[in-house]
Amino acid sequence: MRFLLISICLLLVSCASYPKKQHFQLDNSVSKSIENPYFSDETKDYVYKASIDVYDKHFGGLLIIKKINEQEHRVVFTTEMGNKLFDFSFFEDDFKVNFILDELNKKILINILKKDFKVLITEKINVTNRFSEADNHIFEIIIYNKKHYYYFNENQLSHVIRTKNGKENVQFLFTEISTNFANQISIKHNNIKLQITLKSITQ
Repeated sequence: MRFLLISICLLLVSCASYPKKQHFQLDNSVSKSIENPYFSDETKDYVYKASIDVYDKHFGGLLIIKKINEQEHRVVFTTEMGNKLFDFSFFEDDFKVNFILDELNKKILINILKKDFKVLITEKINVTNRFSEADNHIFEIIIYNKKHYYYFNENQLSHVIRTKNGKENVQFLFTEISTNFANQISIKHNNIKLQITLKSITQ
């Protein structure tokens, strides 16, 4: 009987939602939407020195993110010599692969990159729940049917957590922030060997 109770308790803990596990406090303030400002300027080319490590392979070069208009962003990854590794177009409700290197042309990898970069470039996002924790305001967002938690500290987006089964699945970290611009961005996956590191070379 005691073993059964312990097993039930462990099951309940493991099935608990991410906010419960983090001991977030539900905030009933009205927040229908939030804005991610980091790639919102149409007049700017966002250029980063990029490193993508996937399993045992390393790809380095330049990542360029460009807001084309209100409904479209372009994400291009090239070598430092200018050869394309991939070229994606993101629309409001659509996604297009303009080019991808054969070595990266795996359906599962394209889908992961699509989800990751969608988080970076999505600006105006509807909020499903709002929480608070210490100095953070956390907003629960649904992107591609996955729950994401956007952490704001002093009205500045510091990081995003994508969850799966109540656990942290992917971490997006924004650092060296100045005037709606993140000089460094790190994306780390916990369930697969994939890490993306971006360091700005322009402002």
